Amino acid sequence: MCRNIRTLHNFEPSATDDEVDAAALQYVRKVSGMNKPSQANAEVFDRAVAEIAHITRHLLDDLVTSAPPKDREVEAAKARARAEKRYGRLAG
Repeated sequence: MCRNIRTLHNFEPSATDDEVDAAALQYVRKVSGMNKPSQANAEVFDRAVAEIAHITRHLLDDLVTSAPPKDREVEAAKARARAEKRYGRLAG
């Protein structure tokens, strides 16, 4: 999976439209191999992002789980700890 696409399912509060749009954009960029499309492809690119975001929202709304919702702050702290272990002390 593309490292820039984050898991959006089973968080409280649920994923925002901005998060869904960002994931759709990263997916289309990865699949198309384009970071920014040419003018000739801009309409198709933008339509793909919108359609994938729409389908992703339906997916997230329809998925069910018995697991308790994850906390964004806790998950972010875990990710920072993994990065620190992997890459050493992070500057910042």
